[in-house]
Amino acid sequence: MPADPPRTDPADQSPKERGLRRRSGETGLAPWTAVVLILMLAALVYVIWSVAS
Repeated sequence: MPADPPRTDPADQSPKERGLRRRSGETGLAPWTAVVLILMLAALVYVIWSVAS
């Protein structure tokens, strides 16, 4: 019994499919990055609010 299903050998795949798989494995924005950006925005609003009043 083969370890891999039929037609899943990397040599059998088209370059386009390999590229799509490589890109789909990565996330565009990590959740912690979004949290940090929100905190930085909140700090900026706080500073602007303090200076303006």
